[in-house]
Amino acid sequence: MKKSQFSWRLSPVCLLLGSIWATGAWAAPATPAVPASALTMDAAPQPVQPALMHAKLWPSGADPQPYLVSEKLDGVRAFWDGQSLRFRSGLPVATPAWFAAGLPTTPLDGELWLGRGRFDEVSGTVRKKRPVEAEWRQLRYMVFDLPGAPGSFAERTQRIQTLVTEVNQPWLQTVAQTQVRQAAGLQARLKQMVNEGGEGLVLHRANALWSPGRSDALFKLKPLPDEEARVIAHLPGKGRHAGRMGALLLALPDGQQFALGTGFSDAQRADPPPVGAVVTYRYRDRTPKGLPRFASYLRVQPQ
Repeated sequence: MKKSQFSWRLSPVCLLLGSIWATGAWAAPATPAVPASALTMDAAPQPVQPALMHAKLWPSGADPQPYLVSEKLDGVRAFWDGQSLRFRSGLPVATPAWFAAGLPTTPLDGELWLGRGRFDEVSGTVRKKRPVEAEWRQLRYMVFDLPGAPGSFAERTQRIQTLVTEVNQPWLQTVAQTQVRQAAGLQARLKQMVNEGGEGLVLHRANALWSPGRSDALFKLKPLPDEEARVIAHLPGKGRHAGRMGALLLALPDGQQFALGTGFSDAQRADPPPVGAVVTYRYRDRTPKGLPRFASYLRVQPQ
C-alpha cells in the first residue's frame, strides 16, 4: 500500500502514540489512554451479539475428571438461531440456501471448519458477501452446544448427536467429547493433539447447565494461551515499516490498552485489521497489572 493511501488511517492520537515505538519494542505501560469519546465518534452501530458461553484459561494442575474434553477447532465460530447463521458479533453469515435449509430449528453453537491449520481458508470463505458454492461444499459445521437448552452439558451433548443423526447431512457434525482422568493424562493428550496439528483442547464441565458468558464450566488449554482484544488505533511504523502500520493499539475487556507490534506479515502491515475489529493474540504471561507479555498477533476474527 502506498504511503498516501495509508496515511488516512493515522489519527492525531496515532501520531502521538507513534513516539513510543523504538527498535520494534513497545512499552505497554507507557501507552497513553485513548478517550472513549474519541473511539466511538465515528463508530457504526454495533449488532446485537448473541448470548454464548466463552472459555477461560485452564488452570495448571487442575483435575480434569469432572469435564468432557474435545479438540479446540481452528475454525470460525458460528451461532445458528434456528433461522439464520451469525458470527459471534451478531452479523449474519452469507450462507447458501441449501446449507441453511438443512439445519434444524433448534439453536446451535459450533464452528465452521475445514480441517486443522486451515483457518485462513475458512475465514475467507465465510466472510464473502456472496457465498461460493464450491467452497461451502467443503465446509463442516461442527456443533458443540445447544444455547439456552436445559439439562447438563453431558445431556446436551447426547441431544446434539440425536439432532445430527436426524438431520443426516454430511456437513453437520458433532464435536467428539471424551473424558481424561488425571492432570498428567490431560497434558499428554494436549501434546499428542498439538503433534498431530491440532490447536489445543476444550474442557466443559459435564454437569454444568448452559449459562452465557465466562464461568468455571468452560475452559481452553493450549501450549501458549491466547486472548482477544479490540483494535482502537493503528500506530505508525518506523524504519523498515515506515509508511505502514507499526503496531495495533488494542483495548482489553477490562479497559486497559496495549500496543501489539509483532507477529505481522508485510502484507498485514500494509492492510491491517480495521479499527473496531477483534483480533486474537498469543502471549506467554501477564504483568502484575494484567497486560500481556511477549504478545504476538495471531489472526483477526471474522465479523
